[in-house]
Amino acid sequence: MALAALRRQESELCVAPQNLVEFWVVATRPIAENGLGMSPLMTAGEVRVLRDLFRVLEGKSGIAEAWEKLVSVHLVSGKLAHDAHLVSVMNVHGVRRILTFNGADFRRYDSVEVIVPSSIHT
Repeated sequence: MALAALRRQESELCVAPQNLVEFWVVATRPIAENGLGMSPLMTAGEVRVLRDLFRVLEGKSGIAEAWEKLVSVHLVSGKLAHDAHLVSVMNVHGVRRILTFNGADFRRYDSVEVIVPSSIHT
């Protein structure tokens, strides 16, 4: 519902390649291991749909350097380095808002506005 509301507001919706990789991992992981149990062929079709629905923020120079600066400045450790990478991709591409269920993980980055789905009025 949040995505539909953002589309009605004419927001440009984007994903990073990292988001597609993470979707693939969860989609193809067995249900017994907290995945969706989809086949790679089915998942490939879903990834094509996602690529059609969202602007993909393809790689640009400067992302690695931006990431290294973020993780150093904010003393990021562990899996939160993945979130810092997303913020780095956003910063290099000039994207300023992120829609996430994990708002607390992104609040340390003042370059992005965190939006949680429940805050969007449909």
